[in-house]
Amino acid sequence: MFMLNICFISFSFIIFISLIMFMLSVYFLLYDLVYFIEYNLIEINSSCVVMTFLFDWMSLIFMSTVLFISSLVILYSNSYMMNDLNLNRFILLVILFVLSMMLMIISPNLISILLGWDGLGLISYCLVIYYQNVKSFNAGMLTVISNRIGDIFLLLSIAWMINFGGWNFYFYTEVLKSNSFMMLITLMILMASFTKSAQIPFSSWLPAAMAAPTPVSSLVHSSTLVTAGVYLLIRFENLFNSENFILMFLFLSSLTMFMSGLNANFEFDLKKIIALSTLSQLGLMMSILFLGFKFLAFFHLLMHAFFKALLFMCSGVFIHSLNNFQDIRVLGSMFNQMPFTSICFNFSNLSLCGFPFLAGFYSKDMILEMVLMLNYNMFIMIIFFFSTFLTVSYTFRLIYFSMLGWYNMISLNYLNDYDVYLNNSMYFMMLMVILGGSMFSWLIFPNSYFIILPLYLKILPILIILTGMMFGGFIYYLNINMFKLKFYFLKMFFSTMWFLPVISTFGLIKNLMYMNKELTMNFNQNWLEFYKSMIIVIFTKKFFMFMDLLIFYFNNVLNLFLLFIFLFLYYLFML
Repeated sequence: MFMLNICFISFSFIIFISLIMFMLSVYFLLYDLVYFIEYNLIEINSSCVVMTFLFDWMSLIFMSTVLFISSLVILYSNSYMMNDLNLNRFILLVILFVLSMMLMIISPNLISILLGWDGLGLISYCLVIYYQNVKSFNAGMLTVISNRIGDIFLLLSIAWMINFGGWNFYFYTEVLKSNSFMMLITLMILMASFTKSAQIPFSSWLPAAMAAPTPVSSLVHSSTLVTAGVYLLIRFENLFNSENFILMFLFLSSLTMFMSGLNANFEFDLKKIIALSTLSQLGLMMSILFLGFKFLAFFHLLMHAFFKALLFMCSGVFIHSLNNFQDIRVLGSMFNQMPFTSICFNFSNLSLCGFPFLAGFYSKDMILEMVLMLNYNMFIMIIFFFSTFLTVSYTFRLIYFSMLGWYNMISLNYLNDYDVYLNNSMYFMMLMVILGGSMFSWLIFPNSYFIILPLYLKILPILIILTGMMFGGFIYYLNINMFKLKFYFLKMFFSTMWFLPVISTFGLIKNLMYMNKELTMNFNQNWLEFYKSMIIVIFTKKFFMFMDLLIFYFNNVLNLFLLFIFLFLYYLFML
């Protein structure tokens, strides 16, 4: 009863706060308001430690989105985690996670950002290892160590910001632009964001974090942890004034988008496919941000949060009904027995592709048209459109595997979607997937972008979607026979994120561990053991011999000294 109550109380309170935040964000947007709330904690010479909160339309609308998704995830968890003995602990962890995200969103101060940032990393580790098995422990360790690299860069940027007399970067952006230190601080913030948003070369932790419970994946890998890096860069966006400097990061983020899309076409784990699609969309957000469109990146961040949270929720219902099987090859004809979940699943998948008039279309179509109109270079244009093609391809491959063909599990099954808590949470999320795109586009872009393109470029995104649908069907029918044994290395290369998980784990420690083993076997447990003991014996023997001689000499000297004193006294008395 207590577990039921904590879910309902949390859900009601959080969704109420979310609605208030949304109304406030509309008010702030209409009147162009920015509020700062400051509290001076401590002052040392010229450096002030000030607790600052920044409220503008961007932070409020993002907080509203995060709270809306987290409230529905808590309602979803009430049924999904029903048999868990520690449900109240799980809900409290989720609430702590959301509070850490809130602190990071409303902080223009690097110290309070670090508090929220570290809170996200620590609680995400607790949630990834929630099921307490070897795989979860390994995934949790990879997650927390990868994120720790970003924390180190954030700490370094805090240390460097002392040169300016405070940590409120919002006040120093104009100074930082003209300052020679700007490059170093921007580099540190970029590296911190790259680790948190899992861009190359830190991409391996995101699919590994799928060891967490599905409600956590729905919250963490849609709207909170992975988007924290993108949000931080949106706040620091006006520091990116060095063309050559940003070009390298643009190249890495676009490669992340391409690599994850390619890998998802070879993957058979349902949650990993969705995690790789998250990675692809994060690469898209980062790339468009480096091209200078921060509002477009923010808009896609919000839209992606809605449809990706719904996608994870639907996959969780599938996995739950399939007795915890995650392989998409056992799916098939799911629409017959789980119609509502299948509808939600297909809507979120189509939104991910950028299907017209769903949430993803408004952001993705505008991003692709801006890339075409910007005419940046041929590489960027090709990689953007090819990555979109791969996104549509793996999405329709997933739809074909789950909706077409025969059901490949045992005949006696428990497939149903009559759970009221699961259905209600997915229903409200689907409303945002259908209506959220148009609503938020009118809010964020009251004055539309003026885009002029020839007809063949205007219809190119739709053509990409159609060809991607056909290519997804082609991969589905070929199944795993696409690469024979002679292409085994190439298949492994594409299906293991270009060997990044291996490089990030074994690649970093294998040689060190091998060297440690050789040193242990050859030094500690071999001749060093013999010589170490012999040296100690010889040294001890020599030392005591020396001490004996010293004592003997000292005794003799003392005896002579006493003898001379005695003779001297005898001579005095005789006189």
